Parts: sequence; C-alpha cells; structure tokens
Amino acid sequence: MAVTKVLMQGNEAVVEGAIAAGMRFFAGYPITPSTEIAETCSIRLPQVGGHFIQMEDELASMAAVIGASAAGVKSMTATSGPGFSLKQENIGYACLAEIPCVIVDVQRCGPSTGLATAPSQGDYQQARWGTHGDHPMIAISPASVAECYTLAIRCFNLSEKYRTPVIFLMDEIIGHMREGIEIPTPDEYEILERRVAGNDGAYKFAYRVPYGKLTPGLKPFGQGERYNMTGLIHDYAGFPTNSTEIAQELITRLMNKVLEHKDDIVDIEEFMLEDAEYAICCFGGTVRAVKEAILEARARGIKVGMWRPITVWPFPDEQCTALRGRFRHIIMVEHNWGQMLRELERNIQGTTPISFIGRINGTVIPPSEILEKIEEVAGNAK
Repeated sequence: MAVTKVLMQGNEAVVEGAIAAGMRFFAGYPITPSTEIAETCSIRLPQVGGHFIQMEDELASMAAVIGASAAGVKSMTATSGPGFSLKQENIGYACLAEIPCVIVDVQRCGPSTGLATAPSQGDYQQARWGTHGDHPMIAISPASVAECYTLAIRCFNLSEKYRTPVIFLMDEIIGHMREGIEIPTPDEYEILERRVAGNDGAYKFAYRVPYGKLTPGLKPFGQGERYNMTGLIHDYAGFPTNSTEIAQELITRLMNKVLEHKDDIVDIEEFMLEDAEYAICCFGGTVRAVKEAILEARARGIKVGMWRPITVWPFPDEQCTALRGRFRHIIMVEHNWGQMLRELERNIQGTTPISFIGRINGTVIPPSEILEKIEEVAGNAK
C-alpha cells in the first residue's frame, strides 16, 4: 500500500480527510481553536476546484453549507463552542430537510467565551441535544491526528448515506496536536456518494421513500426535479403541512433511519480489556492519557483496560450494556462535569461501581492522576 508520510496538525488533517471524501465547499467564521481548519480550506479547496467562503457569522456559515449541499456539493463548516451554539437552529433545519453536511466542533473551555484556547469536552451533550425537537444525530470523536483524517472521511460517508448532518466532535487537544501520520492513496478508502432518485418534472414526491427504505434520494437543486424545502413539517413534495399523521410519520422515519442502522454507524475501541478487572471509559482528547496510565498500571500488576466510544452519538448502548458485571470497577474520564458519565450510568444501571475524573478549568487530565485513581479503586477492591 502506497502511503505519504507527513507531519500534520489535527485541524489540518481534518481538511485533508474531508477533501479525500469529496468535500468541495467550506463556509465558516474564524474561531479559536478551530481557525486552522478554515485557513487550510482557504488554501486547499481552490487547488482541487472547490470553494471557500468566510461568512459574516456562524449562523450564515451553516446556512451557506446547507445551500451548497442542497445543490449537490459535499460541504463542511467548522467552529468551536460559542459558534456551535449559534449553528444549532440551522443544524435542526438540515436534519428535517435531510441535507447532508459535516459540522466540525473543536471544543474549548466554556461556558460563554470561556477560555478560548483551553481544552474541554463540554459540548458532548450539545452535540446531541443542542437543537430543539426530536431528531437523530450522528457524532464522531477522534483521538489522534491520524483519526482526524480517516474519521473525517467516515463522517462524510455517513452523512451522504443517511442524508443527515454529522458532527465531528473534536477538542483543542486533538485539533492542535501535531503528529507524523501516513496518508494512503485515495483508492484505499471507500468514498460514498449521495444516492439520487426521483423523476424529472415538477413537484414530484421527492421525500417519499421506497417501501422498506428510510432515506430519500433527493436530486440536487437544478438537476431536473422541482420540490420545496422547508424547516416546517412537510409532505412528500416538501410543502408545509399541519397534519399530525404526516408529522408522526416523518419524525419517526428521521429517527429510525439512524437508530435502525446503529450496527453500521456505531464504532468503539477496546484497549487491553480481554483480561481486565478494571475499565476506564473515555473519548477524544483524554484517550492518550488514559492509555499511558493503563500501561503503567499494568506494569504495576493491575489489570485495567479502556472502553472508548468512537461514535459518541448515537451512544453505543448495546456495547456499553455488555460491560455490566464484567469489571470490579469502572472509571469515567472526561474534560467536563460528567456529560458522558450520565450515559455510562444509564447503561450500567448500578451493576458495577463507577468513579469519575473530570476537568472544567481548561487544564488537561495527566496520566498520573488517572493512575492514582486506578490504584485507589484497585486497593479498595482488595
């Protein structure tokens, strides 16, 4: 397999992965710690025949991405915590109108403007519940620069396959980290294109899906089929309706097109769990510190391993439930007040003791602190 070896920042790797996936439009507004994504897009997209535009704010950026995607162009935007909040209304629009796109959120310490250059994972719950109403959400979280590249491709594939926005939930640690990575040739990755279906002509039932299917194959605007697009509950032609029956059918389909395909969407990583007596749950930028602490604990004779959701939404409920009763103790490590902790507790349901290590002041959680907690719970279990 031919590869290109490069030294690259996480934010830069996101752009390269997105371009490999076919991204040709980016709209955004500079905000720390995601600014390098916009900067890199401004250089790289013109080189591959794409377009970069800096919008006046995050609301407009999300709207521009929706418009470009509706016209058939794979599109992306990037932001950080405050900008992610501003994008939420239009993210909900994209969910209801079924517009594929990728939203990168390089998390920073909040709330409000917070600590603009400091690490955090405080947007985890916002990635799922930030918009109003019920709709599905897919969110992927990388833990290395290499994954910034490969998982960016996966984000676009899932977005196009299920016609939905996908959140690439990064954090400052991963976004600003530099590593040597190997980039395979483009033909090493499967790149999914948007499914297009329908008939030429005016106002066809563009949102009607074939029997047994859950995702429509809309033609891009300007390619022979006219239909309406709205943020209101809509009928098969895309026109607003107050029908409660249609509302029930539409929202149920939106939920099920993700929930019924969790086997395809959900991905996890297990590290040294085979013989583990203790487990650590973590994601994103905390993974490296956790792995180093595990290796040191193993050297001291403590059998501990890691369970990590890569797909953080929908949460890997089935895989998490399988952890019940398997370990003497589970430790949750995340850079927030315990946002994923609640998902872990919901699935474990008291069958295993759970401890928590969190951080909300913009500093990182060092391996030494995690190791200390491992030794504490192992000592208490004896």
